[in-house]
Amino acid sequence: MYKIKTYNTISVKGLNRFDRAKYEVASDINNPDGYVLRSHKLHDEVLPESVKAVARAGAGTNNVPVAEYTKKGVVVFNAPGANANAVKELVLAGMLLGSRGIIPGMNWANSLTDMTDAAEMSKLMEKQKSQFAGSELIGKTLGVVGLGAIGSLVAETALALGMNVVGYDPALSVEAAWRLPSQVMRAENLQALLSRCDYVTLHVPAIEATQHLINEESLKSVKAGAVLLNFAREAIVDAEAVVKSLDAKQLRMYICDFPEPSLLGRDDVYAMPHIGASTAEAEENCAIMVADQLMDYLENGNIKNSVNFPQVAMERAAQGSARITFCNDNVSGVLGHVLSVLADHDVNVIDMVNKSRGDIAYNIIDVEQPPSDAVVSAIESVEHVIAVRVI
Repeated sequence: MYKIKTYNTISVKGLNRFDRAKYEVASDINNPDGYVLRSHKLHDEVLPESVKAVARAGAGTNNVPVAEYTKKGVVVFNAPGANANAVKELVLAGMLLGSRGIIPGMNWANSLTDMTDAAEMSKLMEKQKSQFAGSELIGKTLGVVGLGAIGSLVAETALALGMNVVGYDPALSVEAAWRLPSQVMRAENLQALLSRCDYVTLHVPAIEATQHLINEESLKSVKAGAVLLNFAREAIVDAEAVVKSLDAKQLRMYICDFPEPSLLGRDDVYAMPHIGASTAEAEENCAIMVADQLMDYLENGNIKNSVNFPQVAMERAAQGSARITFCNDNVSGVLGHVLSVLADHDVNVIDMVNKSRGDIAYNIIDVEQPPSDAVVSAIESVEHVIAVRVI
């Protein structure tokens, strides 16, 4: 029986994917085979040797020490796109809040508690409403930085609203490019995008290359009066630089999902309490996706949506056969040595697949009969092999 340890509150619909005849699932469990978590930070925790995979029910994995786990052969899964619609809708709400005087208008209206005459109030509304009028989104230009699952949905929605859309993503995948509406214009670099857009929304991961992507230098290129939206990650934006730009009236507004002390109490900042991916539907979608991925890995060795291992899948061979999986440093000769071990022990290979990603390689080998402990030990002793499993 596989053991799954959970952190945070995981959607019941996700947890119910685990067949209780094969899985024990609990928040307090010894020697787990896998973790399922949301925002819980694992950096300071000792990882049990039994853990084979970690499933993050969300897109970002900055709460997981991915590099450290990779060296131990632990696969880290995430749920790209599962919360994309929730974030897209909040970005749209942010743009609407930034285009019209919705919040200040409501605050002003709710402050009129000393008025008792409805007719008098109606006259006052007509007299004062122009200061909250704002402008429409149609015809404005939206810049989308990062064109993955969320960015492409935001771009599509903006086009449907009659906006012009400019995109920038130096790491755009072929799959993402196919998903992107053809009307999206391409910016050569970040500065070019910032200089021409009335609204700019960020949808890139929090990695070393994107740390303070929006900073004092890049904000020098921003179009005067632009609205910046950040529903990606706090680390992407230098909040102090944003404050300086707002004070200089270069940026008109900053709308984000990451409150910081320097941003609070300002009329030109709308900071939400990190609710972008917190809808019930998004949490269910994320939990279901990572549960399915974790089960497929534990039961079959297949890998989908991992942030540190290559995507690998192979149909199981005939009944009665066994599956060996192993990961290794991505250097030449390792697979050959493992195949030699199998040949030396008269283990017949039925099918196999080998994939690599960066410094790591992963292999699935189906064999006619379960390998002996001696065979497994011999594979483990091959230089550069990190972890071996028999399924």
